[in-house]
Amino acid sequence: MRVLLTGASSFTGAWFAKRLSEKGHQVTATLRGSRAAYQGLKARRLAWIENNCELVENAPFGSDRFLEKTKGDRFDILCHHAAEVANYRSPDFDIAAALAANTLRIRDVLAALRRAGCGRIILTGTIFEPGEGEGDMPLRAFNAYGLSKSLTAQLFDFHADEFGLGKFVIANPFGPYQEPRFTDYLMQQWKEGKPAKVQAPLYVRDHVPVALMADAYVRFVEALGPRERRKTAPSCYAESQEDFARRFAGEVGARLKLETPLEFCVQTVFDEPLTRIATDPIPLDRKKDAWDGLADYYSRTLKIELRP
Repeated sequence: MRVLLTGASSFTGAWFAKRLSEKGHQVTATLRGSRAAYQGLKARRLAWIENNCELVENAPFGSDRFLEKTKGDRFDILCHHAAEVANYRSPDFDIAAALAANTLRIRDVLAALRRAGCGRIILTGTIFEPGEGEGDMPLRAFNAYGLSKSLTAQLFDFHADEFGLGKFVIANPFGPYQEPRFTDYLMQQWKEGKPAKVQAPLYVRDHVPVALMADAYVRFVEALGPRERRKTAPSCYAESQEDFARRFAGEVGARLKLETPLEFCVQTVFDEPLTRIATDPIPLDRKKDAWDGLADYYSRTLKIELRP
């Protein structure tokens, strides 16, 4: 399958590009800027996937360069993973600007895709959106970013009636090449010989190893039919932050020569829904491989010895 992918420099986007290629699909990944503009973790992700796909520089969604790419090549499916995410937790996040960027010249893009032989589109959603997943009712948007993603999906649904349209909803992925978040904090604390504090142990979230999420993404891409409307929200470890922290400590501690002490705070702030989880359990037959891969990654990047 010939795949046109946006957002490949992101954590999950890089994994999607890698897995799609490994499953035999031809991936063309468009980038917003030049390769030189990507630094740090984003640059490492691109170096990781550059042999798996064609990277097209300076081609944000809806730009002239993006449209030109569809004129020269034929594609079977657009995987629109890119989105405006800067300051996504801020109450000042600009919903209108994000929607405009996510859907820039959408009618021109869809017309160009049709001419390029493309009949299917996969959008990436988030559990932060209103109406997604399961949990405390009503299922309101977590934040302005979640609302911008929901509006993006609605606009595609309105304009893309001639396409198969799928929505892949992401909960809380974790794994190699992730931005510094909860699991990275845990590892840094343990690397420094300190206990890791869990500030919000009562929140119930859905943590998914990114390797398993990428496998689910490939299956979803391969299954979407012409003019079909389909959605999935992969679920794995739907549990409290306390239980997940204990799980993570146990899995990492069994693989790395590292002490993994935890401290659980008394949670007093509840500015997010107590429970928000995904809905579609994914196969766990490769979960050992996912944990092994994560341990190998931390062993290399943090210089921690693996257990025999």
